[in-house]
Amino acid sequence: MKAVVRTRSLPGLLLALLLAALTVLSAGSPPASAATSVSTIAEALRKSPVYVDPAARAQLSSADAHALAERIKDADKPLFVAVLPADYPTTDLFRNLRTATGITGLYAIRLGDRFDARADSSVLPRTAVQNLVTSVQGEKDAKTQLTDFTNSALTHMGGSAPSSWGSSSGGGGVSYTALITAGAVLVAGGAGAFMLVRRGRRRRAAEQQAALDRLRVVVDEDITAFGEELDRLDFHPAEAGADDAMRADYERALDAYERAKSAMAEARKPEDVRAVTEALEDGRFSLALLAARREGRPLPERRPPCFFDPRHGPSVADAGWTPPGGAPREVPVCAADATRLADGRDPVVREVDTDQGRRPYWDAGPAYGPWAGGYFGGGLLPGLLVGTMLGSMMATPSYAANYGSGYGDFGGGYEGGDTSGADFDPGDFGGGFGDGGGGDFGGGGDFGGGF
Repeated sequence: MKAVVRTRSLPGLLLALLLAALTVLSAGSPPASAATSVSTIAEALRKSPVYVDPAARAQLSSADAHALAERIKDADKPLFVAVLPADYPTTDLFRNLRTATGITGLYAIRLGDRFDARADSSVLPRTAVQNLVTSVQGEKDAKTQLTDFTNSALTHMGGSAPSSWGSSSGGGGVSYTALITAGAVLVAGGAGAFMLVRRGRRRRAAEQQAALDRLRVVVDEDITAFGEELDRLDFHPAEAGADDAMRADYERALDAYERAKSAMAEARKPEDVRAVTEALEDGRFSLALLAARREGRPLPERRPPCFFDPRHGPSVADAGWTPPGGAPREVPVCAADATRLADGRDPVVREVDTDQGRRPYWDAGPAYGPWAGGYFGGGLLPGLLVGTMLGSMMATPSYAANYGSGYGDFGGGYEGGDTSGADFDPGDFGGGFGDGGGGDFGGGGDFGGGF
């Protein structure tokens, strides 16, 4: 007996293909009874910044989720928010989600009534993530907690929203056009990824140029102030009483002035200004030596410049100071600011222009990291800036090793919103769920192992 071979008709084949397509395109809506896969959550986050699991819809309404998503999109930042049921497995959750999503950004998860977050260091340093998580840990209402975290994070994080957020479909059905589009996306995937990376590079270059333009104003003020100090000194190498040591000090100061001007003229990125402020710091110390020699005073020891404004010159002592809302610390101060602090008055602080108006340089953004790093080199700066915006941004090991060496490029060439796939630092997404973003901030302990 011959075997009977059954063949499918053309309509049957089309129906099978349609069912397969429906299965793929409806993967974002799993049954509430099953734990949603990480890949499903990641697929949803590639289309929209907020994902609410079917089993967690009581925590955040559709309207609230939509409003939160629009807030993030309007800010053009790569912030991803997932709301999951309390019993969702936490082992390596952040790391797996970041791998599956493949986009550089800040990832926040509300899991039952617990909350935690992780971020690529190029978007937000680990210490800043810890501080932001800790600031909302006491809020039990999901809407309030996620809104407060989002509002704070958007003002501190870097990068731009991924372009994929504008490509999601609002319809519930599947059309032939959708199927054709899906096929086209698959074919063009390689080219699309390449274009995303190029777009990210252009965006990064534009951000760096804007930061350098703003920073240039401050650096030019520093150079001008140092030139005025040289004029006020009114030293002439041939004047009566001048010796070789004085002339050497003066020559070093002049050389520093020229180096600073030349380095600023050649600066192309914010990190390039570190060479400028290093030169100015050297020059001011040379002037302090020269002034002491001319006046017959003991030569000053080499100390960092005044913390409150490096234009004040080398510091003369360390004094206790507590920034608003921060912890006490010892900072190097000039004689005038030491007197002000001792009298209970405010020091004279260097303020710079920001989008929020005039602010102290330590609250003005990451571009001032290289500027401050040139003045306060070595391991001094992190301790001075702990608890400030700039200190949080510079808290990652790679940034602290060389302040401003990459302005937002904390290891790897990807910026916030770039598609990096699995190419990211796993340490940024490690730790246990609930430990406050990777550090020991008492945020509820380890609920199931490494994130």
